[in-house]
Amino acid sequence: MSQFFQKPLQLPRYSQGYHLITDMIEDAIPEIRQIKVGFLQVFIQHTSAALTINENADPTVRKDFQTFVNELIPETYPRFIHTYEGPDDMPAHIKASFFDSSLQIPISGGKLALGIWQGVYLCEFRKFASGRRLLLTAYGSS
Repeated sequence: MSQFFQKPLQLPRYSQGYHLITDMIEDAIPEIRQIKVGFLQVFIQHTSAALTINENADPTVRKDFQTFVNELIPETYPRFIHTYEGPDDMPAHIKASFFDSSLQIPISGGKLALGIWQGVYLCEFRKFASGRRLLLTAYGSS
């Protein structure tokens, strides 16, 4: 029998950077334990933050992400026009588009089928963002 489950998740306020949120996602939608084969879609309802899956063990990976992306898309780029909310606003929108607003993660045997070194990151690109909202949708057969 196929089932759908959908839950909102309000994240706390995070500083600019890359933050592991896998445990919060799993805690917010325990119904995935009922799914033997399926998928979890994680969608962020914002345009200046994003999601990605990457290394979950060494925090220097997240620091290197931040260093590289900030150098690739600097806040000091002089030709941005959309600066109404501050110098980090337009760079945050571009950075969010380089990553993604949605992830699809397989569910296998009632658990997220992430690799041993994989975790879900919140990519926070604003310096003074509020808490971010996610929408979690699980689908699969029991």
